[in-house]
Amino acid sequence: METQPFKIVEVRFLAPDVKLFRILAPRIARKQQPGQFVILRVHENGERIPLTIAESNPTDGTVTIIVQGIGKTTKHLNTLNAGDTILDVVGPLGKASHIEKFGTCVVIGGGVGTAIAYPTAKALHQAGNHVIAIIGGRTKQLVILENEAREVSDELFITTDDGSYGTKGLVIDPLKKMIADGRKIDLVLAIGPIPMMRAVAEVTRPLGIKTVVSLNPIMVDGTGMCGGCRVHVGGKSQFACVDGPEFDAHQVDFAGLTKRNALYRDMEKHSLVEFEQHRCKLSEAK
Repeated sequence: METQPFKIVEVRFLAPDVKLFRILAPRIARKQQPGQFVILRVHENGERIPLTIAESNPTDGTVTIIVQGIGKTTKHLNTLNAGDTILDVVGPLGKASHIEKFGTCVVIGGGVGTAIAYPTAKALHQAGNHVIAIIGGRTKQLVILENEAREVSDELFITTDDGSYGTKGLVIDPLKKMIADGRKIDLVLAIGPIPMMRAVAEVTRPLGIKTVVSLNPIMVDGTGMCGGCRVHVGGKSQFACVDGPEFDAHQVDFAGLTKRNALYRDMEKHSLVEFEQHRCKLSEAK
């Protein structure tokens, strides 16, 4: 575990409300492997949230996270700049991605899911796999890490919901076409919104294509003690923080995951309203 606090050394927007942070955390940077994450807390009374490590640099001791401002804490994070500090950054947590030479690997990143998929795509490419990357967003502005994805893949497809960039449609569409064309696919990694990951699983299930998803349910301690990140996989309870975050997509109970993630939605909305309306000071927020 690092000493506190953690200094932010670089900040830049990748898209509206999507911000890249490079944080000084030498011990985490030395140990991080693709697929792992950190849990951070902005200030003493803040909540703990999990964020995937997009990249690490053992030489300069930094780790990179990418944050989409959706709830109170992520929006608070996105107000910080280079030179500011984060109170706690704990990691690396979770099991690393399983990397070997599978053959042809399709890596799908929906929205900010691209940032989570990127380090695993890079590792798969370095292992000698033929990597096909599919990235997308609702609009051109929300397509992130295009250049990075291009560098670590042999083929790149870009989709946007509104057709403002790449091909109009969903990230699942190029996968469907590849399957229809009879292309041999040995592994699919899909990371993004739950409906997208579920749709990918249903497309690959009939053909028995090995499919992996990275789950990001509510977490508190990141050690399996609180049980907040419980997911059902293959009819058994698993904890995303220690048994994952990557799981066999064909075994995940996506319906249960959706319900569990919605448990605190009303509280999250209330907290966000208070934050945006400045009803309480950030240092006193709970």
